[in-house]
Amino acid sequence: MDIQLSEFDRALLEGEAGPASQMAMRILHRMLPVFGVDRFMDVSAAHIDSTVYMGVATMEYAERLAELGAKVRVPSTLNVSGVDEHGWEEWEVPAEVARNATRQMRAYEAMGCIPTWTCAPYQTEHAPVFGQQIAAGESNVIGYYNSIIGARTERYPDLLDICAAITGRVPAAGLHLDEGRAGTELLRLRGIPRALQEDDAFYPVLGHLLGRIAPDGIPVLEGLEVQPNKDQLKAVCAGAASSGAVAMFHLVGVTPEAPTTKEAFLGRDPQRITDINMDELRASYQDLSTSDGSKVDMIVLGSPHFSIDEFKALAPLVKGRKCAEGVEFLVTCSRSVRMIAGHVGLLEPIEAFGARITVDTCPLTSPMLPERVKHLMTNSAKYAYYSPGLLGVDVVYGRLSDCVESAVQGRIIREEGPWAV
Repeated sequence: MDIQLSEFDRALLEGEAGPASQMAMRILHRMLPVFGVDRFMDVSAAHIDSTVYMGVATMEYAERLAELGAKVRVPSTLNVSGVDEHGWEEWEVPAEVARNATRQMRAYEAMGCIPTWTCAPYQTEHAPVFGQQIAAGESNVIGYYNSIIGARTERYPDLLDICAAITGRVPAAGLHLDEGRAGTELLRLRGIPRALQEDDAFYPVLGHLLGRIAPDGIPVLEGLEVQPNKDQLKAVCAGAASSGAVAMFHLVGVTPEAPTTKEAFLGRDPQRITDINMDELRASYQDLSTSDGSKVDMIVLGSPHFSIDEFKALAPLVKGRKCAEGVEFLVTCSRSVRMIAGHVGLLEPIEAFGARITVDTCPLTSPMLPERVKHLMTNSAKYAYYSPGLLGVDVVYGRLSDCVESAVQGRIIREEGPWAV
């Protein structure tokens, strides 16, 4: 491949901007053929997923860049870390892991990244805007930026995302380009009650199903009769990116590049048309649980991280009630959301209920859970999908109110409603 480099690219490769930029550009340069293109393009922001501590190698990689003087060229938010640095001792996190994960956090901060420490940066003041070119890691963020905001990012893996932030350059490929954003297959909702479409529990199930049906495509969904809120759209993104590798989808009449089905496909014909009825949705709902028993050791909420609106929904459900003995109730969020929730009085009833709040991380990225936890319940498709493999637990999916009632009763309680066969 005859790679086309700008004068700026060559200067970085030759070390004119320092050894850190040179290292980052060398890595990106070697990755160009992997993306199947011969040139770079500019980005104006980044979201860094390399913050997750995966062992000494990821810590040393970050520290090496920082020691070489690396500074990000574009505003760069930070994803979750491997530790709640101020609350890890309350859990089962090994001290060495906590120290190393904290060192990794400090290295990214030293590079000038914004210490958001959240997997929902689109719910902060640092959210991008329509059409903005981004280099983002973290699968649900990629989906939300592309599908809900209409910003543009490809799937950037850990360790490459920080290189893009340091250089401000990415391969000119895929979802960065108009032609790469066209829908690939059409999914049509058929006979889905409006009341279910208004239910928060619908959206994780829908996202999980999108990932199953179109695992590496750009599905176009028509038939929604309601305008989902931001947390519901967040749930679709997380579900689709977990069960599949969906980096972008179009909800006709909802997402910005899909005012109509025709425009979502950029005038092309869909490769496949699939109708989705209640049978498919019920199967997706059942697929999110690996246990049909009644035992529950922990309720876990906040993947992606809990928002202020979600705290507002949780607080009245738990007010004046108590979590059953032997059941942990965990909510994960960013440090800024916890601060705001505390300031407006939302944390008091939740903590009085017996819930614990962990910031900056989650059980999927931090070895924090007690060995005795073997049965989880969650309202998150992402937690439901990953917990059996990553945490070695059985999991049950339910709506938020089901999670609270199960915590109070000390056993799984689910109001099946429309999910019942």
